Amino acid sequence: MITIDNYLDSHYIHRSNWLRAAVLGANDGIISISSLAIGVATASITRDPILLATIAGLVAGALSMAAGEYVSVSSQTDIEEADIEREKLELQTMPEAELKILAEIYEKRGLKKETALQVAKELTEADALGTHIRDELGINEISQANPIQAAFASGTAFTVGGLLPLLVTLFAPVSSMEYFLYGFTILSLIILGAISARTGGSSISKAIVRIVIWGTIAMGLSALVGYIFGVNI
Repeated sequence: MITIDNYLDSHYIHRSNWLRAAVLGANDGIISISSLAIGVATASITRDPILLATIAGLVAGALSMAAGEYVSVSSQTDIEEADIEREKLELQTMPEAELKILAEIYEKRGLKKETALQVAKELTEADALGTHIRDELGINEISQANPIQAAFASGTAFTVGGLLPLLVTLFAPVSSMEYFLYGFTILSLIILGAISARTGGSSISKAIVRIVIWGTIAMGLSALVGYIFGVNI
């Protein structure tokens, strides 16, 4: 039975924040570590330099993704909190103007002028700050991300994504490692694209094509750099 407490459970929007961080992290882990390994593999005749570069890239990348996501989300949260404080002050110093703004917002959404004003008055009486935060600033619980959750999801996803190319560099023949890396990476990107599209309720084929094209470009350019500028090490 659908109630006011569970009506969003069947929708995808409440997954958007952690899903974005997780998909970005996994995608970045797969593509960046594979590209790094391919670039080194095309210029190396031994396994050790490839392994060293892959492990270093995996550790640095995971920490960088987690830190970057935390700082990004925290900065967004700081901005939202500053806007909320400003809105609180405006409600105290010019309540009539804020009521008029709120009524105009509802009027633009399709309500008649009188109805919009009445709705604005009733919502202001019930929860003035909460109403303005939601309808004027566009801030709500669904769109707000948790910095720690986003950082953990991004860093963990990067690590999981980067483990595949690491395993390939451990076991694939050095002479043809770049081809093994490309093949397994494309397969992983297809699976990741399908999972992310399925979880987010979007087109699976579109997600797969998008992620495979950009992955191929990244790895192709990395291999080209390795061939052009690399020396046997």
